[in-house]
Amino acid sequence: MPAPDNTTTSDAAYRSNLNKLAAILVAGAKANSSAVGTSGAAAPDAAYGVALCRGDFTGDACARGLADALRSAINDCELHRNVTLYYDRHQLRFSDVDFLSGYSNEPEWVENNTNFVGTSVAAAFQGRVAGLLRTLTDAAASRPGRYAAGEAWSMEIDRPVYGLVQCTRDMTTQLCNSCLGGVLSEMPRRMNTSMEGGRIIGVRCVVRYELDAFFDIDNMTLHLDMPNGATKNKAWIWALGVALAGAAVCVSCFLLFKELKKRRRRGPYKRARSELQKFSMAIQNVITLWRLEEGSSGFSLYDFSEIKAATDNFSGENMLGQGGFGSVYKGELPNGLEIAAKRLAASSGQGLLELKNEIQLVAKLQHKNLVKLLGCCIQGDQEKIIVYEYMPNKSLDTFIFEAKRQAVLSWPKRLHIIDGICQGLLYLHEHSTVCVVHRDLKASNILLDSDMNAKISDFGIARIFYSNATQSNTTRIVGTIGYIAPEYALDGVCSVKSDVFSFGVLVLEIISGKKTGGYYRFDDEKHYCLIAYAWQLWRDGRWHELADPSCLLGDDDGHCSTMLRRCTQVALLCVQEDADDRPAMDEVLRMLSNDNMTLPEPKQAAYFNVRPGAAAAAADAPPSCNITITMITLPR
Repeated sequence: MPAPDNTTTSDAAYRSNLNKLAAILVAGAKANSSAVGTSGAAAPDAAYGVALCRGDFTGDACARGLADALRSAINDCELHRNVTLYYDRHQLRFSDVDFLSGYSNEPEWVENNTNFVGTSVAAAFQGRVAGLLRTLTDAAASRPGRYAAGEAWSMEIDRPVYGLVQCTRDMTTQLCNSCLGGVLSEMPRRMNTSMEGGRIIGVRCVVRYELDAFFDIDNMTLHLDMPNGATKNKAWIWALGVALAGAAVCVSCFLLFKELKKRRRRGPYKRARSELQKFSMAIQNVITLWRLEEGSSGFSLYDFSEIKAATDNFSGENMLGQGGFGSVYKGELPNGLEIAAKRLAASSGQGLLELKNEIQLVAKLQHKNLVKLLGCCIQGDQEKIIVYEYMPNKSLDTFIFEAKRQAVLSWPKRLHIIDGICQGLLYLHEHSTVCVVHRDLKASNILLDSDMNAKISDFGIARIFYSNATQSNTTRIVGTIGYIAPEYALDGVCSVKSDVFSFGVLVLEIISGKKTGGYYRFDDEKHYCLIAYAWQLWRDGRWHELADPSCLLGDDDGHCSTMLRRCTQVALLCVQEDADDRPAMDEVLRMLSNDNMTLPEPKQAAYFNVRPGAAAAAADAPPSCNITITMITLPR
């Protein structure tokens, strides 16, 4: 009688406990903004977790954000054993090792704004920031919610600086003080507080400051050393002066300024000032750009009423898809033109800067394999909409991951799609006016037109490289688990080879019809990511087992089989552990288009020997893509 499969049992038990833990964390955070929980008796099956929502992001909104994050973390690449997810307004960590009892704040994430306040005022400004955060720390530790936010006037730069601190609610006053105090004491060493903003985010406590109000101002907000009379009016005039770039903008700001004065006389003027600052930032960073771009051929500024009518008031029947940044709706303009309107959620992590980033890029980048941007629409702080050409066949994932539609994609069609994606990436990397790294290449971001031509979409987190720079280091890791290159996920090194890695993963998905984070068994070994499974098949000469059976229908002369083998080999070359071993996109195109070209033999693929966390590493666990992940999606 064979020995029982203990690993499978353990995995099933851990998954069950992780799902129970997710329910505990979501329910607890919905009620109290933070939650700590466990499920299961002991390792390796037990799951431990902590979740925290920002103090102004509470109730159902908090619960939805955490539920989406947990669902993605649990399902996208199965059975991670040690995961930390940091978003702009919520965060969580879960593990199969008990990390709760010590109240550790690790792992911590440090991020600085890139703008310097100026050498002459730096020291005084640093003192102002430190004083504000210390006062907020005392307030947060003494409050039941362990959250405090406030503003302090900085005479050095003649405007307020905003700060926020928070601990998980289960911490005592002493523990919260200790956690935040430890972060503050490390700030001079770990962060340059001469910059206009920054944050240190940890599992148990968070510290942040900015020059713009980034939280909701209410009656619990602290107002420290705020001026009155002429000095305050001077600040408003300064804020308006930044925004007033033209006559039309001047009229809008003047009307808003009058409304602010009315609200001030009524008493609760803080909220109005926050709205003015948001409006000023929007004008400064976005509207000027849009008005310049409006003169470009094919780019339009739409009225909100126009888009609302075109989409039948954003009806559910017209919804094409929904993601973390918002929903996409089909619409038809009065002239008969069909559009796809991406309506960014008001609470979306893709804010005005990401919106501006996408407009800057897509409005200027023109290629047959990039989605065409038609225009955009903004109404106040809530409505931000990007308008694209309509793609009748929606996105690639609706074909390759749906059993009923996989058969539609014959191998020639799949090869045509792969070639289109390759052509689009080559243009971004080498042939456009600037080098662009997409950073979120995946099946749902590949749109298909009526002729099944592939078009790359969603440039909200793309990165531009100028001059001769070929890579950069970043403290802001963005993208989708399963597609992120190892050097980017672990060390923050971003380059065109990051996109090459994602392309390789995507090609494996197109060939196989399997998701990158699925569960796959090779003989007696288990694999939790497609890369490891594909490499194992390739190494054993069984690459044909990877292919979706519908790819080989009607392949009487064996040509499809030959190209499938070549594409699998190219994909594995693209997902090599070392970025230097991956081909550039021009090499990839040559490899795919030249049947007579001899291809190098791929080395062992990335993530093949990574084991799932500390506890599992001690055991004789099979290879998988379970890695300790800290996923950061923090918009500025």
